[in-house]
Amino acid sequence: MSDTAVPADDGPAREPGNGGGAGGSEALISERAVTDWWSTAVSEIRPGEIRLRGYPVEELIGHITFAEQIWLMLRGELPTPLQGRLLEAALVAAVDHGPQAPSIAAARMAATCGVGLNSAVATGAGLLGDVHGGAGQQCMEVLHRIAAGEDARAIVAEYRRRRAYIPGFGHRFHPRDPRRDPLLALVREAVAEGETPGWALEAGLALEAALAEGRDRSVPMNIDGATAIIYAELGFPSELGRGLFVLSRSVGILAHAWEETENGARIKGPLPRPLLAGYHGTPKRHLDRGA
Repeated sequence: MSDTAVPADDGPAREPGNGGGAGGSEALISERAVTDWWSTAVSEIRPGEIRLRGYPVEELIGHITFAEQIWLMLRGELPTPLQGRLLEAALVAAVDHGPQAPSIAAARMAATCGVGLNSAVATGAGLLGDVHGGAGQQCMEVLHRIAAGEDARAIVAEYRRRRAYIPGFGHRFHPRDPRRDPLLALVREAVAEGETPGWALEAGLALEAALAEGRDRSVPMNIDGATAIIYAELGFPSELGRGLFVLSRSVGILAHAWEETENGARIKGPLPRPLLAGYHGTPKRHLDRGA
């Protein structure tokens, strides 16, 4: 790449001798400094060429799975077959949880308002924050604490003192999350094959056991806990654990938004039209300012 000088971004170029500072010319920066402004190791795009992490895209198409592509883009190398299978299982498991999930309900409502499919999906994904969508990342952080030497019972006691939920455990809808067991079975397989270290699985099960102590009913791991274990075992940072959940759940958001678009309904609110939201404010009154 050439080092041709181009004007700095604080004004138009000036010819030498026309003023503009010492030496009579405005400061110039090299072409390389400009093109390196968004320099990236993720992809290289040139006329007729697309390389992703170094691989020509035509060599990837039809030869790797979408989960393997996600791994490649985030990590720079392709996963082993078992690592790719484990990542794909986690992504598949978290795609949807029905219209009762606020993110999906919001996307469906948005789709009836004529905003377009992209905006409907963005509306739903935008609701995935700390409370709805963040438990997986938070659980990964707790797993790291246990791996660093903290006792699972002490962590449970800490959360109970704060009257807070342990992220990744229990479910408001399922007595036992049906996604837990198949996901953990795959983790156990990966650990047995030496593909993952096993520390996150051990930490998650220790938390589950600590939560069950002194209770009539256990508090089993939910989808956030199970996928947190998978993402941690696969070496993803906690923040990427949330990003992967958002990527997975966006599939369900898209499907629901598209279904609502196809239904052709207009301006559907949170309640069916014959029903009205409850009211607990001041009773009806009248303005009286005198004659």
